[in-house]
Amino acid sequence: MQLRVLSFVYSFLLPIAYLFFPVFISEIQSLCCGLCVGDCHDTHKHQDRCVTGAIFNYTMQLMSASENSHTIVHYNLTEALMFLSHYMGDVHQPLHVGFLGDEGGNTITVRWYRRKTNLHHVWDNMIIESALKTYYNKSLPLFIQALQTNLTHGWSNDVPSWETCQLNQTACPNPYASESINLACKYAYRNATPGTTLGDDYFLSRLPIVEKRLAQGGIRLAATLNRIFSSKPKHAGS
Repeated sequence: MQLRVLSFVYSFLLPIAYLFFPVFISEIQSLCCGLCVGDCHDTHKHQDRCVTGAIFNYTMQLMSASENSHTIVHYNLTEALMFLSHYMGDVHQPLHVGFLGDEGGNTITVRWYRRKTNLHHVWDNMIIESALKTYYNKSLPLFIQALQTNLTHGWSNDVPSWETCQLNQTACPNPYASESINLACKYAYRNATPGTTLGDDYFLSRLPIVEKRLAQGGIRLAATLNRIFSSKPKHAGS
């Protein structure tokens, strides 16, 4: 019951969880090359209403507290932290920066092995669920431990660049979104047309992408929070 109430209360935020490109499914393969993050707006053209805009917004709200400002606006900082964490995860999921014509894969019906689903759900849940079942005895702590091992070994040389924001920004989600649309084109949409059955070939080649995006999202959230609450904070987007 509580989940239903929360879903209703925050349902107006659902479109913000995405950054869509105005490309339709028949055009995906021909237009995937050379895409970059453009204007941030929702389907009604309201500016800054997308996943990157939300990250900047909630970063600013948290910074208002760290700066001890006397602004007239008082934000719900618990809510701001919750949504910043949520949207930082979203921007690292490639199909949250997908195409408008298929709503980030939500309208692309596929089969995940024998189960009927949609492509977005495959990337939100099913690749991870299959990995837990296949490699980690359905244990989420074991899966997290494997990611931590990769962070200290396999990806250790990459972590400093993941943490960094150019131009001394506190939050910098645009490059993360650019990475996601490129991964959506190269991996998520590829060989996943409507009616396709996705099996071992898709799972085994996409799982490393999902694992790395999870790790990048966690590292970048931590780095962003460190910048927000540092002794000399800087405004998001400045």
